[in-house]
Amino acid sequence: MQTIAMVLAPVLIGIVGQILLKKGMLVVGQFDFAAQLIPQFVRAFLNPYVLLGFVFYFLSSLFWMIVLSRVELSIAYPMLSLGYIFVLCASFFLFKEPVSAVRWLGVLVIVCGVTLISRS
Repeated sequence: MQTIAMVLAPVLIGIVGQILLKKGMLVVGQFDFAAQLIPQFVRAFLNPYVLLGFVFYFLSSLFWMIVLSRVELSIAYPMLSLGYIFVLCASFFLFKEPVSAVRWLGVLVIVCGVTLISRS
């Protein structure tokens, strides 16, 4: 149980980063690949949500280094899939994205897999 708690910290921080990036890109808008990409990236990186999202990703990486120093990679890495569960829920509740029954079933499979890995 302690391993799951330790892995959850960088996972949750990374999820916050993902949500902030999504929020920022909703403000910035879609990239147009027919136009020049550099000005579009500059506009995106100047968005405070995008910048904060990258800060959270960086913090998540720092916490992940701590996890890797203490937990076997073959146990820790599959637990990153817990992020899929939380991102799916955040997408549904925060961004009102449609989530099909098949996606919810996929999340159930992930939960079962993480449970099996955590018991090994």
